[in-house]
Amino acid sequence: MTRQLFAAPRHPYTKVLFSAIPSLDPDDRGKAQRLEGEIPSPTNRPSGCQFHTRCPFATDLCKREEPTLESCEQGHSVACHRWRELAD
Repeated sequence: MTRQLFAAPRHPYTKVLFSAIPSLDPDDRGKAQRLEGEIPSPTNRPSGCQFHTRCPFATDLCKREEPTLESCEQGHSVACHRWRELAD
């Protein structure tokens, strides 16, 4: 299951985090996406999706409504309004 997560992350914020992992491959250098925005407070979570303050794909819906946890494949779930739309 862990290999599946790294091979095909479904949540867009997870994809951005994984892109920031340094690579030893010189052809992969410079491909990391830069996370911008405000780091959410663990004691005062934002409304809607807790990642919307830093997610480059967040919409007004993400800011208003917390996404429900959905099964995306055997043994994996994702909580994102846009995961299907943004899947590779």
